[in-house]
Amino acid sequence: MAVLSTLLHATTFSRPFLSTLVPSIALAYTLQAAVAVPSIIAQSERFYDLSGSLTYLSCTALSLYLPTIRARQAAAAAGAIKPAWPSILGALRGVSGAGLNWRQVVLSAAVSVWATRLGTYLFQRISADGSDSRFDDIRQSPPKFLGAFFAQATWVSLCLMPVLAINALPVSLFASLPAAVGITDLVGILLYVGGLSFEVVADRQKNGWVQEKKEKKHEEDFLTRGLWSKSRHPNYFGEATLWTGIATVAGGVLLSGPGQVGMGLAGWGILGKVIAAGVCGVSPAFVSFLLLKVSGVPMSEGKYDKRYGDREDYQKWKRETPMFIPKL
Repeated sequence: MAVLSTLLHATTFSRPFLSTLVPSIALAYTLQAAVAVPSIIAQSERFYDLSGSLTYLSCTALSLYLPTIRARQAAAAAGAIKPAWPSILGALRGVSGAGLNWRQVVLSAAVSVWATRLGTYLFQRISADGSDSRFDDIRQSPPKFLGAFFAQATWVSLCLMPVLAINALPVSLFASLPAAVGITDLVGILLYVGGLSFEVVADRQKNGWVQEKKEKKHEEDFLTRGLWSKSRHPNYFGEATLWTGIATVAGGVLLSGPGQVGMGLAGWGILGKVIAAGVCGVSPAFVSFLLLKVSGVPMSEGKYDKRYGDREDYQKWKRETPMFIPKL
């Protein structure tokens, strides 16, 4: 308890919003550092992606419950009655005094579903393959390998920013917002569901294609069927879309009057709106940047261009199939 009290005190800021946001981000770097040490010693990337997913889950959970942890700790120190833990079901039903708002629960669940699915999928893949070609040039270099883990912590922090921000708002502020689903809620949820579905279907089609190739059911060198005939990277498009959905729901709250108050931006005028929009927009923007310019499309396209760039059927597929946004 003494350690907990010390940590809570050290991460308490004059603005309650930062008292949740900052520790949640710090947790991402702490967890990645903890996994990096044994991974560097073993020169193994086996748990890299899995640790990323667990970091998403841990940071989301901390941001959701940290305000209550602080309140219970303060009550205990004052000898008062501790407040009850938040009720997730109560929040979804709109029960007063649930301790959470339904938007906080829905966005946290959305991230958890995505992170669990992706982490499981990637861990199964590396368990079957034995290694990940992304790490061929860095696993034997401790500084570079460590940099990859801290890059992952940054990825988690920036992608989670809209969710961490909305979870950092005092739940009392949500009483000033419409309890019903608003237009930004509806659009955001539809984008998330559509994007996640697109990503899941694309991954399953790719897995099925790979398995069929192993079973000698076809001799195709690259997948051009299903969603992969609509986009050369439909899984990446789905991921960027689902994060756009999450940012849209969060934006509807953070750009509102109560959201501005909760972030400590009341009275900042248009600048406060711009900051809130940036907090939400950094997530899909950073995801799209990574996928389109860093580790997604460039690595994949470079590998296939090197192998099949001189083949007419490959060039035809590239000409007729959009790189990212699917054709109708």
